[in-house]
Amino acid sequence: MLNNPQIPSYFLCPDAGKDISGTIAVTSSYTSITSERDSELKKERSKHMEEQLWHKHRWPEKVRHSLEYPDEPLFAILDRAADDHGDMPYTSFMGVTRTYAEVRDAADRIANYLASLGIKKGDKVAIFMPNMPHYPAVFFGVLKSGATAVTCNPLYKAGELNFQLKDSGAKAIFVLDHPTFTPTCYEGVKDTDVEKVIVCGTKAFLPKAKAMIGGLLGKIPKSPYYEEDKTVFYDDIMTNYEAKPPTVSVKSKEDVALILYTGGTTGVPKGAALLHSNLYSNVMQIYEYVWLEEDDHPDHGKMHFGKEVFVGALPWYHSYGLTLTLLMSTYLAGQLVCVPDPRAGKPPMTDLLKELQNTKGTVLNCVPALYAGIVNHPKVRDFDLTNVKICSSGAAPLPPELAKNFEAVTGAILFEGYGLTETSPVTHINPTNKRDRKFGSIGLPVPDTYCKIVDIETGKKELPIGETGEIAISGPQVMQGYWNKPKENEKVFRQIGGKRFFLTGDIGFMDDEGYTIISDRKKDMVNVGGLKAYPREIEDMLFEHPKVKLTAVIGIPREDDPSNEFVKAFVVLKDGVEGTPEEFIEWARDKMAGYKRPKEVEIVDGLPMSAVGKVLRRELREAELKKRGMK
Repeated sequence: MLNNPQIPSYFLCPDAGKDISGTIAVTSSYTSITSERDSELKKERSKHMEEQLWHKHRWPEKVRHSLEYPDEPLFAILDRAADDHGDMPYTSFMGVTRTYAEVRDAADRIANYLASLGIKKGDKVAIFMPNMPHYPAVFFGVLKSGATAVTCNPLYKAGELNFQLKDSGAKAIFVLDHPTFTPTCYEGVKDTDVEKVIVCGTKAFLPKAKAMIGGLLGKIPKSPYYEEDKTVFYDDIMTNYEAKPPTVSVKSKEDVALILYTGGTTGVPKGAALLHSNLYSNVMQIYEYVWLEEDDHPDHGKMHFGKEVFVGALPWYHSYGLTLTLLMSTYLAGQLVCVPDPRAGKPPMTDLLKELQNTKGTVLNCVPALYAGIVNHPKVRDFDLTNVKICSSGAAPLPPELAKNFEAVTGAILFEGYGLTETSPVTHINPTNKRDRKFGSIGLPVPDTYCKIVDIETGKKELPIGETGEIAISGPQVMQGYWNKPKENEKVFRQIGGKRFFLTGDIGFMDDEGYTIISDRKKDMVNVGGLKAYPREIEDMLFEHPKVKLTAVIGIPREDDPSNEFVKAFVVLKDGVEGTPEEFIEWARDKMAGYKRPKEVEIVDGLPMSAVGKVLRRELREAELKKRGMK
């Protein structure tokens, strides 16, 4: 799909200026942490949040337990950056940059246009685009109109898009002018409330020579047709509407900024309704927590305002890429590099390596599969990656050897974190120093975040340290709820100790230092004779085998007793090696308890993956059951 010769790869996607504590002034001058912060740190660290287990052992020394969050709309982070550093580069695409002032100007024009359509506070506007330079202006423009953004995967088929548009009640949609995306969008808006399709061309964002040659030769991708009654062009909005957004009153702790759909890999997608305050607070929590130690990296300390270059390898329609790259770069007045397809190039991922080198990228948020692609790139050492310093990994387990190999290639610090769409997304991050991080764990809860392990059956009983149960989260980043799904909300929220907790559906335990270790998804547990086997735990062990490149584990019902299951593993071998199923089954005998050991192993060329690098176990299981005549 990503190698369609009719679609240039660079148009595809893979799947604060306010005093916030009294001791750290994130002001219009974007100053760094002051010495005053250290002197008052002990008083500030537990100002609001009572001390928890994880604060007592390896909590990062300079990170506060609790923060003060401004009561302002999410788009304030763009306005502040544009007010103070309007001439600094914001978006970067194919070597062409747009400043903060230019992007804010475009966002204001979009907001003015949407208001002219009658779109107002509470209405929904969808975005159906890959990581293109239009994206920040469109996203913030939607918010400035008072509307709620609905971000959609541009690789969706028309039926999948149609479901989200109907469910959210979107009234307009932005789409990339493209041979595939635009026709899919026209088909997807049928029988919905969408009245206008705003088609976003790319010519204005290309280098002048490429734009001119591409225009003359007809090589700039565009839709084969436009439905005149619905279509408005982005460029016409920039020409015909003033940069005067409507005046809207946003209540950050009540008004929904974004509806992000989740659950598509396990069932019918549900829209997570994220408030302005959810997303804003999560950006601030991440900024507070990430701190490089002097012994680990020469550019130590926190991320720097006005200096960081965020390379957008993950899709911005997804919470991971949106919060940690697009929103974080805006909050820090950093540069945002648009990477529509991180796997593009010959060999794959060459274009991403070029972007990291040419833009001197400093921050990279990825999934393990992309980090593995960088490490295993045959020419990786031909690229200068020495500017890369802060790298997060999520969405799938991070093998320790992969982290160490990536750090050896780049000199960066790579740390694993955890979160969900429903939590904006980050709830946990491993300490961002080599001394205190624990591979195999998701780290510690970020500031103002409570984590409990509760019983799987009811989600109400808190379990002792070391005992396995369901992970529950409370904090300012936890969503308002699922959009129009009151029964679903009843299933996932619990009042525990006077706080509202979200049941994540992930199974794990907390160790005696407060680190959380995930066993697996509740729905993925394998029932082996009444014993619970967790695919992730088995996969982590299989990753230790020197021949394993990727692996996935599922449970298969036994023919003689469908309520009882056995473990089957799928293995992708490293390039240039050979292996047999029997070899892995025998190897596992000394590594795993009998009920965990795979009874079957299948060598495969690849695994079904989501756009953000999660293995789709459900697809593997459905295909396996169908093959066995069990479905």
